[in-house]
Amino acid sequence: MITTALEYAPDGTVLRHPDRPQPKYSLPKAVGHFRNLMRDKEDTSEVFKIFEALPSKNFMPRVRSLMLSDWGEKLRASEPNLPDILDDHAELRKTPKGSVAHAYCDFMEREGLTAAGLVAESDALGRPKYNDLVQWFGDRSRDTHDLFHVLTGYGRDALGEQCVLLFTYGQSPSHGHLLIGYAGALNIKKSLARSNAPVLGAARQAQRTGKGAPRLIEQSIRELLAMDLHEARAMLKIPEPSVYRECHRIWREEGIDPYDMLASENTPEAVAA
Repeated sequence: MITTALEYAPDGTVLRHPDRPQPKYSLPKAVGHFRNLMRDKEDTSEVFKIFEALPSKNFMPRVRSLMLSDWGEKLRASEPNLPDILDDHAELRKTPKGSVAHAYCDFMEREGLTAAGLVAESDALGRPKYNDLVQWFGDRSRDTHDLFHVLTGYGRDALGEQCVLLFTYGQSPSHGHLLIGYAGALNIKKSLARSNAPVLGAARQAQRTGKGAPRLIEQSIRELLAMDLHEARAMLKIPEPSVYRECHRIWREEGIDPYDMLASENTPEAVAA
């Protein structure tokens, strides 16, 4: 039996709890869960199962690099729980107009979302939690998802969600993001077969943008929220999502509502697909 020495942050928090199961890579399992997701797109538990079946070999090195650093210690001390910060809209609204915080509040209120709601959705899956730095890192990844939408300019339409997934893949490569992101984009393209919108071009642009930007999970979210939105995007090297915008423009010219793909998909070609 091989044992691995435990690693700890200066405050004594273990990097990876010894009871945390070792992930096992299984493409067949991931494909099975993806098929289940395609049958019931509201079953978000299948998304988590896909990620669990496709663990990234670089995940722990990324966690270790941040969480055992001085900067990681500062982030945990200043931002121990992001939902507490992100859901305090009264405080966020005190920042100047045009800030990331104002854009985030506008987005969340318009969409009827809360950071706590995403936590509750995750907790409802019943997955075990461990008092380690991996848990904190994973929670932070989850809690920044909607902030990614705001910073990148991708909406919550079907293509926007795939683009955020592929932006995330560019930031922290995992085959789960790659599978769901490109399979979702291909499904959109297939469903709207007669459309000239460059769906795959938008997906590729999102991936390139994520790869070229500094990792958002490693940034001070408090500082980002206080910044002017345009200045934050420039600092993070996030350009205008031009190909995604072009898809929306073309769809509207074709009489397709980007935010109501189901209505647009109700065509003989889509039904056959």
